Amino acid sequence: MRALFRWASLSALLISPLVQAAGSVEVQFVQADKFTDAGRGSFDTQHTLKVLGDHLKALGRQLPDGQTLQIDVTDIDLAGELRPARAGSDLRVLRGRADWPQITLRYSLLAEGKTLKAGEDRLVDLNYLWMSAGLRSNEEFPYERRMLTRWFGETFKLVTAAKN
Repeated sequence: MRALFRWASLSALLISPLVQAAGSVEVQFVQADKFTDAGRGSFDTQHTLKVLGDHLKALGRQLPDGQTLQIDVTDIDLAGELRPARAGSDLRVLRGRADWPQITLRYSLLAEGKTLKAGEDRLVDLNYLWMSAGLRSNEEFPYERRMLTRWFGETFKLVTAAKN
């Protein structure tokens, strides 16, 4: 048993230099109380911001070590429309018409005190119901997460490729 523990410890020490530290993401939601639709009420809004903020931070692990992505989210309009339900909680109805997800944000990618890339984008997925690839049925805000993942990959692929 001790030999197995020593082998596992030695393996971890040998592998650890191969694991690269990741970049980081700082997310700020600017005037979230004025967002178009981040949920109904402060509890729903805070939950939405946490889920989407955590997703952006997870995406930031793909950035090279030493890079920091600062994101200011200035508006969120979740997919679908809220409708009152009989059970007392609201129901989000997705129709695929003018109820597509939208997120507006500003960003700056920094490394060693220099700005590598900066801009402002309005993310919109007009065909959110027609593209089910990559969606998980148990995931919260799957359309918004997919839209953010696509934006991250398209926006930072050249920057991350150049640093590696």
